[in-house]
Amino acid sequence: MAQLIDRSVARSGLNVWEMAQSQLDGVAKLIGLQPSVHGFMREPKRVLTVSIPVRMDDGSFTMFEGYRVQHNMARGPGKGGIRFHPDVTLDEVKALAMWMTWKCALVNIPFGGAKGGVICDPKALSLRELENLTRRYTSEISIIIGPEKDIPAPDVYTTPQIMAWIMDTFSMQHGYSIPGVVTGKPISIGGSLGRDKATARGCLYVVNEAMRELGIEISGARIAIQGFGNAGLNAAELMAAHGYSIVAVSDSQGGVYNPSGLDVRGVVAHKSETGSVVGFNGGDQIDNRALLELPCEVLVPAALEKVITAENAPRIKAKIVAEAANGPTLPEADAILFDRGIMILPDILANAGGVTVSYFEWVQDLQENFWEEDEINERLRKKMVRAFGETLEQARRHRVDMRSGAYCVAIERVAEATIVRGLYP
Repeated sequence: MAQLIDRSVARSGLNVWEMAQSQLDGVAKLIGLQPSVHGFMREPKRVLTVSIPVRMDDGSFTMFEGYRVQHNMARGPGKGGIRFHPDVTLDEVKALAMWMTWKCALVNIPFGGAKGGVICDPKALSLRELENLTRRYTSEISIIIGPEKDIPAPDVYTTPQIMAWIMDTFSMQHGYSIPGVVTGKPISIGGSLGRDKATARGCLYVVNEAMRELGIEISGARIAIQGFGNAGLNAAELMAAHGYSIVAVSDSQGGVYNPSGLDVRGVVAHKSETGSVVGFNGGDQIDNRALLELPCEVLVPAALEKVITAENAPRIKAKIVAEAANGPTLPEADAILFDRGIMILPDILANAGGVTVSYFEWVQDLQENFWEEDEINERLRKKMVRAFGETLEQARRHRVDMRSGAYCVAIERVAEATIVRGLYP
């Protein structure tokens, strides 16, 4: 197996940006990427750091720091979420922007990769303070965003309401409504049907393909889902409706397990009432670490980064790991799972449904012509099935795992666009 990151490198304490660059380096060697193009793609096109003064409810001002990074735009405008989180770092945003470049290229949508973030704790802000922060951040990054430049979207702790404030702020600066400046908006101002469940639905489509490829019967197949936010909750509902048996789910407080299958509707109702799946009486209590090692056909890490490690990878019992979260599997764990014959559906494939339907939303905004949800879901299915097939073909061709196969597809597409366009001036 050709690894994206050498095991010794992975253990050396690289930060997330160095890890993203190391992933690129590994695939560049595997596919024989031109050194000049490789060097070009190792660095972001543009990095914007902004200071954000925000008026607080008591009348004082508090300063926040924010970022917008555009990694590569050879294939089209930048595309990527904005996260509000106390632990946001510039290196994290740079890495996420690079990964968005590969994700967009893998599902073959005409975007480059971008990402944004603000260092803040949105839970500690009032609604008015959150709006003030959002609008000022939007004003500061407005010089590099726009429907033809860079289109933000929701990410960690950002919502459709926050996207609405971004759209309104940008529109007010220009004197007319510009719904295409962001995606993930409310339906009432140009959002797309199907966007709220797109990440989970895309994950379902590629899991279905993996099950068929491995010859595993879908009906009754056991699924364990770590994380019960938007992606995890919707994945549980959609997969249960498709005939899978959801045997375990968890959130930050803990989880619940029933080897005979959980009542997903009941779990969702319990979560809505109490704020957690913990305490649901339809199964046994379980912690997040134990959930990863349950007997099941499909494991869906849908919450945290770096949860599958060299320590627990030998005990993973799933046949398929579908990464609905970003970066849940460490590189040394990748190698262990591959050697054990476990198929990983990497994050740039398994959770690409969200950006794909964001692309559909952008197209609908520009055309001022909105599609029915069935049409959106079918367009998404075709994109995800094709991306799975292309990933599998590259993995077999190079005799590598599915993550390496996905990166081969994506990086070759970005490299081709870069070479064809040439260098200006």
